Amino acid sequence: MASKPKIKELLDESSCAHNQTRKVACNAPTPGATTGGCAFEGAQISLFPYADAAHLVHGPMTCLGSSWETRATGTSYTGRDLTQMGFTTDININDVVFSGEEKVAASIDYIMTHYSPEAVFVYATCVTAMIGDDLDLLSKQAAERHGVPVVPVHAPGFVGSKNLGSRLGGEAVLTHLIGTKEPETTTPFDINLIGEYNVTGDMWQYTPLLEELGIRVLSTLSGDGRVAQIRTAHRAKLNVLVCAKSLVSLTRKMEERYGIPSIALSFYGQRDTSNGLLAIAEALGDAELIERTKQLIAREETKLTEKLKPYQTFFKGKKAVLNTGGNKTWSIAAALQDLGIEVVATAVKKATQDDREKARKTLGKNGVLMMNPGVEQAKIIDETGADLLLAGGRSLYTAIKKGIAFADVNQEKKKSYGGYEGLLNLAEDLKNALQNPVFKNVARRAPWEK
Repeated sequence: MASKPKIKELLDESSCAHNQTRKVACNAPTPGATTGGCAFEGAQISLFPYADAAHLVHGPMTCLGSSWETRATGTSYTGRDLTQMGFTTDININDVVFSGEEKVAASIDYIMTHYSPEAVFVYATCVTAMIGDDLDLLSKQAAERHGVPVVPVHAPGFVGSKNLGSRLGGEAVLTHLIGTKEPETTTPFDINLIGEYNVTGDMWQYTPLLEELGIRVLSTLSGDGRVAQIRTAHRAKLNVLVCAKSLVSLTRKMEERYGIPSIALSFYGQRDTSNGLLAIAEALGDAELIERTKQLIAREETKLTEKLKPYQTFFKGKKAVLNTGGNKTWSIAAALQDLGIEVVATAVKKATQDDREKARKTLGKNGVLMMNPGVEQAKIIDETGADLLLAGGRSLYTAIKKGIAFADVNQEKKKSYGGYEGLLNLAEDLKNALQNPVFKNVARRAPWEK
């Protein structure tokens, strides 16, 4: 049976808050949209952290080169970490003319013979989608030959944005993996973490707290994930949508299909971490669990408050501009406020309508929501006298030109900023950035230019 998802249905997601009243399509393709990250990249971001799966890119070598190893997604997998391997069919002009299907079959056979993964994800790309190679049939035949799931991922770059690609990756997992295996045991407090990719170990900051409370992470999509565990995800009692709101389609369909309710939250900053832990306990609906969670939160907040005092004194009066995407537009802003930093602006171009509303609530009426941060952030720095710019690596040059401190909070970051301990990591990095003289020095003109 063909497994190609219907793009139109994914763009018209009924569970999105903004779609309830205005019927606005989610991230519909627009000319030039793929310059900010294509659907293929989004699908790989969603699925790549499965270290026990092989990820085969059916396309030219350039597609593999532009997407492979793009994020520091931590894994505790003790076997061979296949995220460190790049697999591609490397199609050429002859394959475009005569089909690249033989290469797909041969590549899967090679991977199974030499690497023995728990599953193989086969990604369509622009070229192979246009020539019509039948990944569904090839994947089905390979799965029968080798006895492991072979998952076709229909997310060629031209269909739309990175956000849409994440949704398409979720569709592939729902169609081919979830519900195909039963867990050995279940507990009343089994949850799935959806949209948590464990970048720099973010989930390891709060999962020990969940374990202490008796809450078991049954599976994740896909940070520190295992193929065998995601196959059992249909037996969880709750889906927790951590970061990628693009996967809201997946959680809705799991509720319709398996009766699993879902909640969305963030683990950045003290307030969001505490609220998130309590939200999970309340959603699971056990009075003793809720009471234990409140006690744990009180304990952790007491410890954190003492550790934060020196930082809050240092950050008093400091202003920051935030240029990131998704739920970080408001969750990182809330974390900065926990440190005593005033957030004067945040970028919302790559955020959902729900995220934009939360960003407005977090920043207050005077905070600026930037729709075109590449143009706006420099002007806002001048107007507000901001001391700090938090963004991705491309915005470093703006900070250098303006002579203000810079911190990377996107996927290129080197430390985790998740959970209570992550807030301390963020505080230390921001303090170091503000004390670093290089930002002011590089912005100075040479003596002969004065």
